[in-house]
Amino acid sequence: MKNLPILWQRLVSEQGTTCPRCHSTGEEVQRAVEKLKLALEPLGVTPELQVKEIDQATFIQDTLQSNQILIAGQTIEHWLGGQAGSSRCCNECGDNDCRTVEVGGQSYEVIPEELLIRAGVIAAARMLDPTLSA
Repeated sequence: MKNLPILWQRLVSEQGTTCPRCHSTGEEVQRAVEKLKLALEPLGVTPELQVKEIDQATFIQDTLQSNQILIAGQTIEHWLGGQAGSSRCCNECGDNDCRTVEVGGQSYEVIPEELLIRAGVIAAARMLDPTLSA
């Protein structure tokens, strides 16, 4: 089996909490990884989720690191032909602008399961046949 690394990182406060945007994205990531496991198993690919916590000091240096998803070392935006954006957040993030994903003319604060699955399938296909364009 080949591993498809999926990294999701977000700001976590000293109290162990995260903002609603990241909390909801985390739920979407968990569901997407479970569905990707089922879809990719017949192809010999196993998604491997790593969840990384970012502390306040790291977050302040680059707020767009929070709620970032990397699949096979590339951002989800890369796989979907989108781009990173930002919008005002809340709670643990304060008044900072946090990462959004813009795909197909739509901006997402919470990254939906469907986009994660699509990006994962594209990344897995590229992994299996490197001649395919991303």
